[in-house]
Amino acid sequence: MQNTYTFAVNDFRQLKEKLLNWLEQFGSFSFLDNHQYQFTPHTQECLIAAGAKRKLHIQTGKALNALQKFIDESKSKWLFGHLNYDLKNEIDNLSSHHEDRIGFPDTFFFEPEIVIRLTENEISITHPDAKNILEAIESVPIKKASIGDHLINVKNRITKEDYITVIEKLKAHLLKGDAYEINFCQEFFAENAVIDPYKVYKALSALSPNPFSGFYRVEDKWLLCASPERFLKKEGARVLSQPMKGTSRRVSDDKEKDFLNKEALFHSGKDRSENVMVVDVVRNDLARICKEGTVQVDELYGIYSFPQVHQMVSTISGTLEDTISFTDIIRAVFPMGSMTGAPKKRVMELIEKYERTRRGIFSGAIGYIDPQGDFDFNVVIRSIMYNSTTEYLSYQAGSGITFYSDAEQEWEECILKAEAMTKVIQQAGLKSI
Repeated sequence: MQNTYTFAVNDFRQLKEKLLNWLEQFGSFSFLDNHQYQFTPHTQECLIAAGAKRKLHIQTGKALNALQKFIDESKSKWLFGHLNYDLKNEIDNLSSHHEDRIGFPDTFFFEPEIVIRLTENEISITHPDAKNILEAIESVPIKKASIGDHLINVKNRITKEDYITVIEKLKAHLLKGDAYEINFCQEFFAENAVIDPYKVYKALSALSPNPFSGFYRVEDKWLLCASPERFLKKEGARVLSQPMKGTSRRVSDDKEKDFLNKEALFHSGKDRSENVMVVDVVRNDLARICKEGTVQVDELYGIYSFPQVHQMVSTISGTLEDTISFTDIIRAVFPMGSMTGAPKKRVMELIEKYERTRRGIFSGAIGYIDPQGDFDFNVVIRSIMYNSTTEYLSYQAGSGITFYSDAEQEWEECILKAEAMTKVIQQAGLKSI
């Protein structure tokens, strides 16, 4: 790798914290963190992109053509960025009418000025002035965490009663055969919220460290992401997706109950049904871009444990066709099946009809494309979105609805998935943080 210099690391945790504080000077950055999970296939330990030499900032319409041109002009370069859920409108000729008060662009990618990879033992910096950059990082003081003296007033966009009514309407669509599974999400939000995104991200990471986490900034738009889910990874000619569908609560103070919850998830007919439907969606998507006969299910109904929840995860992979571009792949597989349902286009129409908030970057993807053209992107879930100009804060949670879903249980699943964000935000405080 050109202009990459590697140095030994004496205190991994301290250097990681200093890196976060050092990023404060940059208007665009991406801090991708797997929190030392050995999630197969293993991702980068901690991959950071700071500053922007070039950037693409575009709304849906001809975004994918512009993105492919940007990629083609950046051969052998690192690119970092995101794809909003609303890119679906361009891919599937759909529309979005709900308000988006966070305002991430539908597509944003940038070629960073500095790329840093941090592991427990070493730090690699891609920049001609790597030594001075490391010295600057090491000289950054570590901020002491503080908690404000006022609570942020988090509200639900939809009441529990309205939520239950919507679920019954969705089940009526399922009974008619309009769809087989629908991922329905709700928003939690706060207005006039003044937070320090750095401190809140650190608090979220401490409470809920997950393998596809990220701290991501596009000017005044912030993403504080604690995602456990990979969307899509390319390595050479191989591409794989690892959809999650199926959730049960962790019981941290009772190992036996925790184990029983894990076992119950593995044997749950409802969760297996949801999971296998998404697996079929992903298999169908990958078959559009992979060589015939190469798409396979590497793991079905795998149970993985994270700080807040156990999740059912399946892995599907295939061998890409010889001449396939990044945006060809995205057109075939985006948005991800775990955040839509089946069949994809129809459920996205129903999602637009019944949800109250535009998803934006939520249930989109952040990640990177490396100089060899390989890439890794997550699913943006378990995430706080924040606009520091409008002081609007938002996070969303959802679940897969099938005909057998119980509306009360689906509500509780959403509350469980939002629990870590709710706890962190309630402690973040107003003004005084």
